[in-house]
Amino acid sequence: MKLKPLGDRVVIKQLDAEEKTKSGIVLPTQSQEKPLQAEVVAVGAGGVIDGKEIKMEVKVGDKVIYSKYAGTEIKVENVEYIIVKQNDILAIVE
Repeated sequence: MKLKPLGDRVVIKQLDAEEKTKSGIVLPTQSQEKPLQAEVVAVGAGGVIDGKEIKMEVKVGDKVIYSKYAGTEIKVENVEYIIVKQNDILAIVE
């Protein structure tokens, strides 16, 4: 199954959480926070939404930082994705 987001929506896949701190301490799974970094998997076409022209600024493969409580989590073929609006993406990691 392939996901194709509509309008200004973006499908992202959350990156794995760090398992060690910078000092080398191994973190148990329960204490790891969900990372706010993800990889863009699919991008909608943009277009005119609510009378405003929306230009998509992210592309497939971009690493992004998104808002903590943004989006809708879904599971497709045992892979977890998040569908967010483009304005929920805060930055592109270069």
